[in-house]
Amino acid sequence: MKDVKILGTGCANCKNTLALVEQVAREKGVPIKLEKVEDLPAIMGYGVMSTPGVVIDGVVVHSGGVPARAKVERWF
Repeated sequence: MKDVKILGTGCANCKNTLALVEQVAREKGVPIKLEKVEDLPAIMGYGVMSTPGVVIDGVVVHSGGVPARAKVERWF
């Protein structure tokens, strides 16, 4: 199971990123533990200054804007 965190304060792009990650993981049959992180100090702790950010198993794999679907598919 992959540990996935979506970093962001709740903007539309953050919500769209969360939905996209959830959808792709489900379609590929990859079990994930999905968490939304909205606390600014926690987000900055990952070194992310532009949201949304995506962290998989402790590694920042994306920040700033909604990732392309193809990019998300490569993660899983």
